[in-house]
Amino acid sequence: MVGSRAERPPLATDEKILNGLFWYFSACEKCVLAQVCKAWRRVLYQPKFWAGLTPVLHAKELYTVLPGGEKEFVNLQGFAARGFEGFCLVGVSDLDICEFIDNYALSKKGVKAMSLKRSTITDAGLEVMLEQMQGVVRLELSGCNDFTEAGLWSSLSARITSLSVSDCIKVADDAIAAISQLLPNLAELSLQAYHVTDTALAYFTARQGHSTHTLRLLSCWEITNHGVVNVVHSLPNLTALSLSGCSKVTDDGVELVAENLRKLRSLDLSWCPRITDMALEYVACDLHRLEELVLDRCVRITDTGLSYLSTMSSLRSLYLRWCCQVQDFGLKHLLAMRSLRLLSLAGCPLLTATGLSGLVQLQDLEELELTNCPGATPELFKYFSQHLPRCLVVE
Repeated sequence: MVGSRAERPPLATDEKILNGLFWYFSACEKCVLAQVCKAWRRVLYQPKFWAGLTPVLHAKELYTVLPGGEKEFVNLQGFAARGFEGFCLVGVSDLDICEFIDNYALSKKGVKAMSLKRSTITDAGLEVMLEQMQGVVRLELSGCNDFTEAGLWSSLSARITSLSVSDCIKVADDAIAAISQLLPNLAELSLQAYHVTDTALAYFTARQGHSTHTLRLLSCWEITNHGVVNVVHSLPNLTALSLSGCSKVTDDGVELVAENLRKLRSLDLSWCPRITDMALEYVACDLHRLEELVLDRCVRITDTGLSYLSTMSSLRSLYLRWCCQVQDFGLKHLLAMRSLRLLSLAGCPLLTATGLSGLVQLQDLEELELTNCPGATPELFKYFSQHLPRCLVVE
């Protein structure tokens, strides 16, 4: 027994101990710990410690300047060793992307998700990237103003199941036509485009109707209730829908959603200024599976609307940020919602400490956001700490 103890490695390099210990550290801390010694790096560079994380690489970080002034692409072997399946590249060009593909060992088959932000990728670059990186099924393009709708037609592949496009100025209705025709397996689409109209939403086909479960239309200012008609008829199996910032959508549009998309579990109507209490009555009557409802900046919502929501037994998350007409009386309706786990009342100016104190009746509440809420006093936070000890109260 004495001999076996002597043969054991020191605790600081015992891989069995390290494999358990390193789970307790954040990603940033792991990066630092991996520089301590080779033994720690060998343990930490196992893919299991980095699953679900996405490295963010800026264009200037992709090259090393040599003594002669020439640039050399950085060594990405450390990323390959950790088995990263997704990357976010910021400020890159077509050439940078080609260099990345050539220098990252897993780029051809092992990368599942690519995000390009504020980059100058062109139609040709997009086509090369998706042709070479055959494993990519999730694609994000944000702030990329050099590719066109023609580039989407020439590059999109049927293997893509998740697509997000935002702040790309050349994206309009024809982009939706390309998406609907070329992506039959699309499960999730997020689109933030100021020039997309109701016509584009009529392009969705029965193929997306079966596969698409999440649609986010963010600040699509030209979308009206007619566009909502096209959505509910083409995509009947949606479980998550965002119309955030679609400022022309009214209560009638919400009624269409409630009557036709009964499978919805998440609905975002934030920044829709035409939405009133009537819309919430439609939601409460028909969307019995709804678990998340976002009403931030819906300035016409009142206590009456909250009385309708109080009947929703499945609702777990309710966001009412900057709903300026909500008062203490409305909060009393919420006290019947025992399923609530997250409630945001940030920026609601008419709520008082007295009205807010009644929320202690929601003993299963896990998070309560009261940022910029005038009625949230230091005394109230102390009261919550005593009577809602398991709830994270965000001041």
